[in-house]
Amino acid sequence: MSLGAWGMLLGAGVAAGLLLALARVQAIRRPPLAARVLPYLRDLPAASGRRVTPTRSATGFVVPALRRVADLLERLLGGAPTIQRRLDRAGLAVTAQDFRVEQVVWGLVGFAVVAGGGVLRQVGHPGADGSGSAMAWLVLALLAFVAGAVSRDSRLTQQVARRQRRIVGEFATVAELLALAVAAGEAPVAALDRVVARSSGPLRDELAEVLADIRTGTPVSPAFDALAARSGLPVLARFAGGIATAVERGTPLTDVLHAQAADVREVGRRELIETAARKEVLMMAPVVLLVLPAVVLVVLYPGLLNLHLSAG
Repeated sequence: MSLGAWGMLLGAGVAAGLLLALARVQAIRRPPLAARVLPYLRDLPAASGRRVTPTRSATGFVVPALRRVADLLERLLGGAPTIQRRLDRAGLAVTAQDFRVEQVVWGLVGFAVVAGGGVLRQVGHPGADGSGSAMAWLVLALLAFVAGAVSRDSRLTQQVARRQRRIVGEFATVAELLALAVAAGEAPVAALDRVVARSSGPLRDELAEVLADIRTGTPVSPAFDALAARSGLPVLARFAGGIATAVERGTPLTDVLHAQAADVREVGRRELIETAARKEVLMMAPVVLLVLPAVVLVVLYPGLLNLHLSAG
């Protein structure tokens, strides 16, 4: 490929980047109607069961070509319901199509980085590489595109795991607060409202969705069943089942909440002990590789020096 062709390719990439930047600036300068209205509809449930939140859609500023590539990626890979479930568990109020667009953007970033490296190499060493080298750079750029898309999926997995750890860490405290409110004479729904109003975190957001569903007419048991299905955590499934049973049959709820909080704390304590046991070997690595050789050197060096002087 000649130098002029590489220049045309570089110019096309720069023009595409400028067009994307201009489209983004236009989207920022024009606040959409949803951004002005949705803050007043924060407690209303969406059609998919998720609470409506004022978020900026990823497809609001990308060009239609990106959406078409995202649709093609979805047809090739599939799994939109699974992706939507993972997005809900990560607390991201975006659709599966928005996530596919983000994957395409991440892949294009990787493609642009590798392709830019190839262009700079060709410009810096004109005529040094042939068409075979250009094809190799193209293959590397395509692999970088795939790596970028996979990296976005891995990032989503990390976000889900991090949010679930936070929910489990907050569960014991929230359960104790609910137990105190119920023991003080409040109804379960009123106690839930009090805890939601005075707490924060991902577990509070999930309970706020349950409270919004109950206020809009959903029975208590299906609302908590939806929470258990949405979270995918066994601890929340037991919690939802306990509250639904207590509300329907009138069983004591305080003892159930205290027992569940104690179980979660015990599980957390065991996991902490297991993690410390696994980290013990890693903690010994600096001692064996750094401290112990230094100590041996300090102890042996004077003896070796004396032997050298005696031999001299």
